[in-house]
Amino acid sequence: MDLRARARDWSEIQERMLVPLYEAVYERLDVGAGTRLLGLGCGSGLALLMAASRGAAVTGVDARAPERLALARERLLPGTESTRARADTRIVEGSPRDADGVRGTGAYTLVTAFEPIGCLAGDSEGLGELLAEATPLAGRGTPVVLAGWGPPERCATSSVLRVATRLADPLRSARSWRPALRDDLEEVAQRAGLRPDGSGRVACPFGYADLASAVRGLLSTGLFDAAVTAAGQEQVDKELTEALHPYRRGDGTVWMPNVFRYLIARTP
Repeated sequence: MDLRARARDWSEIQERMLVPLYEAVYERLDVGAGTRLLGLGCGSGLALLMAASRGAAVTGVDARAPERLALARERLLPGTESTRARADTRIVEGSPRDADGVRGTGAYTLVTAFEPIGCLAGDSEGLGELLAEATPLAGRGTPVVLAGWGPPERCATSSVLRVATRLADPLRSARSWRPALRDDLEEVAQRAGLRPDGSGRVACPFGYADLASAVRGLLSTGLFDAAVTAAGQEQVDKELTEALHPYRRGDGTVWMPNVFRYLIARTP
C-alpha cells in the first residue's frame, strides 16, 4: 500500500466531501478572530484551513496519519506553499498532550473532532481517549464538536460500505465498518464528562468525477483496510466498483446523497 498516494487521494478527492459539515459548525459557533481551535485527528488539515481563513488561531494534532499530516503542513504552515498561513498555526504529530506546550497564550476556546464516528468498530473508544487528553486544555464551558454518520437510510454510501464488512470476515472484530447508531455521539460525550448543548444534521453528498475516482476516494478513508487484508486489493476494488454502479449518472459521475450529524458538547 502506497500511504503517500492514499493520503493524496484523501486530500484531493475525499476530504472535501465534509466541507458542508465544517461550514455549518463554524457558522453556528461563529468561528473567527479570537477563536483558538484545537482540531483532533486533523489529517490533511482542510477543516483547519477553513477555520484559519475565518481568522481563527488553529492547532491540529494527529498521531495516526503522518502522510496526511505532511499535507497539512504544506497547506498551513509559514514558509510552505500556503498563502494563508498564520504564525499562530500549529501542526503536531502526536496526542493532544503534545499540543499543550505549543498552544501559546490562553486555553483553547473550541475543540473539534470532525472525523465521523459510528462506522468503524471501536472508533468511539479511540475518540474518548483523545477527549480525555484534550478537554483539560480548554476553558470551562468550551464547545467540543463531535461528528458522526447519519442514519444508514439517509446515507447512500452505507450500502457501499457494507462491502467492507462482508469482505472483512472473519476479521470483523478489526477496524471494519458498522452501521451508525442514533446515540453514538451522546454516549461518547457522556463518557468524556461533557454536557450536550445542541446538535444538527448536514447534507454531505459524496460526488466523484468517475468510478475510478470514487474507488480511490473511498479507499483513502481507511474503512476498507480490514477488507483488503482479508480478501486482497483486487477483490475489494472489483466489488467496490460493482457496488458503486447504482450511483453512477449518465455523464459518468458518481453521486451519493448522505447526511452527517454533529453534536456540540461543553466542557465541565
